Amino acid sequence: MRLIASDIDGTILGHDGKISTRTVEAFAAAAQAGIDVVFVTGRPPRWLDPIREQIGHKGTVICSNGAVSYDLGHEKVLDSHVLSWETVHEVRHIISDLAPEPYFALESLTGFHVERGFFGSRAPAGAADVVPAVLTRDMADGGIVKMLAVLHSGNADEFLQLVGPSVGSLIAVTHSAPDLALLEMGPHGVNKAVTLAQYAAARGIDAADVVAFGDMPNDIEMLGWAGAGYAMASGHPEALAAAALRAPAFEADGVAQVIESRLAALHLA
Repeated sequence: MRLIASDIDGTILGHDGKISTRTVEAFAAAAQAGIDVVFVTGRPPRWLDPIREQIGHKGTVICSNGAVSYDLGHEKVLDSHVLSWETVHEVRHIISDLAPEPYFALESLTGFHVERGFFGSRAPAGAADVVPAVLTRDMADGGIVKMLAVLHSGNADEFLQLVGPSVGSLIAVTHSAPDLALLEMGPHGVNKAVTLAQYAAARGIDAADVVAFGDMPNDIEMLGWAGAGYAMASGHPEALAAAALRAPAFEADGVAQVIESRLAALHLA
């Protein structure tokens, strides 16, 4: 084990915005043992406060499902993959033809852009200051790294089954919201595994020496690529099916349990 790659939401972070003390201590112990730690998330760089403030992480975070590599210590983008406006426009047209009343948003390197109706009855925490507006071509100038589509009925699995076959050749499409019909779309061919593999290769680390944790469909490729890919027992059925290994549930500090066990084995070796 030379590298630990962990998802954030539902894997180490709860709905209350807290990371358990046991989990924080497990990551600290791994870092002290000389193991590289990288967080790999669907979140954009502006939503990284939990790992900055609670874990004290200052290294790289792979954001937006692999579209952005971000240096948290220096607060700067290291690399990014972006969507063209033409792709955004075409995908929006296809989804609007297939799904009932979809609403769209764009995450760029310079801000978050949502159209009216995207949030439904109220904006979620962390987006209260976002003002809905028409999505326009000039937003691509900020570097669009993620396109979001939401339905205010149904669930994400059904939404993905409905539109995935029609847009999958144009854009990478996945989801990570357990209770919302929200799809996350990024540059075609880009996912958590692709960018994590680049990160590891730059440090001379093979996939066999990577331990990865995740809980949702946007973690599937990463869990399959890592030498030891652990799906959380509390995770989505597709993540569980894709991973060779299973960590205890989030509620049981599953990530901490696995890290503790693996560190103990290293000390005994």
